[in-house]
Amino acid sequence: MSERMKVSSNPHIRSRVTTNGIMLAVVAALMPATGFGIYNFGMRALTVVLVTIASTVLTEFLFGLYRKRTTVSDLSAVVTGLLLALNLPVTIPLWMAALGGVFAILAVKMLFGGLGQNFMNPALAARCFLLISFPTAMTAFECDAYTGATPLAALKAGEQVNVMNMITGHTAGTIGETSVIALVAGACFLLMTGVIDLRIPGSYIVTFVLFTGIFGGRGFDPAYLSAQLAGGGLMLGAFFMATDYVTRPITIRGQYVFGIFLGIMTGIFRIFGPGAEGVSYAILLGNLLVPLIERVTKPAAFGCQRGGKRA
Repeated sequence: MSERMKVSSNPHIRSRVTTNGIMLAVVAALMPATGFGIYNFGMRALTVVLVTIASTVLTEFLFGLYRKRTTVSDLSAVVTGLLLALNLPVTIPLWMAALGGVFAILAVKMLFGGLGQNFMNPALAARCFLLISFPTAMTAFECDAYTGATPLAALKAGEQVNVMNMITGHTAGTIGETSVIALVAGACFLLMTGVIDLRIPGSYIVTFVLFTGIFGGRGFDPAYLSAQLAGGGLMLGAFFMATDYVTRPITIRGQYVFGIFLGIMTGIFRIFGPGAEGVSYAILLGNLLVPLIERVTKPAAFGCQRGGKRA
């Protein structure tokens, strides 16, 4: 029988790209931001990173032993722990950082079936869990290196901020959000290796700029818009968490809709909300709407019109 007539089960298209390879690329892309965070905040930042990674890996390993199926080798737990650490202040008590790692893996990932089944980004869900449970510790950004409010908080209060310090990273904030240069360098690596594309981050950033320029009260002031883009982990969220394969739409049009939604929600949270941030909540809300976005943007089957009717 000809090979062209051979019938087999899916998948019919195979690739050499593996989960391990993708996760390893993400870890490598996060190294500039992680390294700068350690340089910026000291060895305490490295301790927080190690604690969160250890908690996520250990939780997944122990759950795997219980289920008699270990999945630690795919490195997804390492990525979750690293992303969580980069979203935490350097002053957070270590037991809280560990608790966040356990919550991310156990409550958000493994109880829903593991990698590929979680309905929202585990690292961001853990960050919001900690923010709701321990708001004082999660918003304490004063440390030996920096004192005072974060640039976005100062900006919301009507104060002037040093945009160049925000771009280079010499400012208060979470461990991984301060240096835009380090984050963009890692994002460029992911773009060049094909791990991510610009559909979601591009539509996210453009929509946010337009929304902020229209409703922010300062028009399209370059200094104001630059400060909004450089602060609050927007670059970290746009390139490293909104692009998560599991919790983003799979349809091309859906990815643009997803990015536009994130830009609008982030603008609403920052401009009209009581706080200066909004990236985490915007992405989590977007994650919850992914099934609806995919349903609306699902392409019609070959030979059918949209809605399932035959052409």
